[in-house]
Amino acid sequence: AFSFCLFFWGFFWFLVLFFSVSSYQAEENHNITLEWTFTTKPDTSISTLEILYVVHLHKDGRLVYENQNPSYHFRTRVFVDELIKGNVSLKIFKVKLSDEGTYRCFIPWIREEASIVLTVASTPVIKVMSNVSSRVVLQCESAGWYPEPELLWLDGEGNLLSAGPTETLRGPDDLYTVSSRVTVEKRHNNNFTCRVQQRKTNQTRETHIHVPGNNDSHSQTIYYCLLPVVMQFIIYIFCIQL
Repeated sequence: AFSFCLFFWGFFWFLVLFFSVSSYQAEENHNITLEWTFTTKPDTSISTLEILYVVHLHKDGRLVYENQNPSYHFRTRVFVDELIKGNVSLKIFKVKLSDEGTYRCFIPWIREEASIVLTVASTPVIKVMSNVSSRVVLQCESAGWYPEPELLWLDGEGNLLSAGPTETLRGPDDLYTVSSRVTVEKRHNNNFTCRVQQRKTNQTRETHIHVPGNNDSHSQTIYYCLLPVVMQFIIYIFCIQL
């Protein structure tokens, strides 16, 4: 778990910390903002802000890199100009799978705290499990999902394919890993998509793959067979001209 802790000096007894969403799901290598806000009286002032436990340390108007977890270097920021308005959100750039965890905003003097859970879903990975004769078996897998997502296979025109049952594994962190296999025919310009989606959180990840058809393989064979002959002919013509 990770902690994103805020300490306020000033009229801290008027602070009430809250969040609109208790959990977020981010896409690997994308940006995410974990939103916290607080309410104060109109005349409340904030003289000092510290963000501790090394996810992000902002002190005396600047980010203190030497006290930050190295894996977060140059990847986090707070909205300094909006702190006085009550925006104490944390933005994480280029999210990594290792960023998963619980981020806690804590004001010790009034014992106010609010936690947000961040999960990071990986981009689906497609592997060729079998490539025999005119058929190819593809497997797709994606990890780091919550709640449980659904996995779909689509052809190049966006039509659903009939695939094997989706295998679901729930880890000790309550995150789901899903995988599925599909058998496809080798045809000309075969393009397939593995799509993993979670409708409740409106999250979708997909990966595409091209499976060369028999015509493609035949054309490549002809090309490589004729290439030496063509090269010899070109050399012969060149020598005659000399």
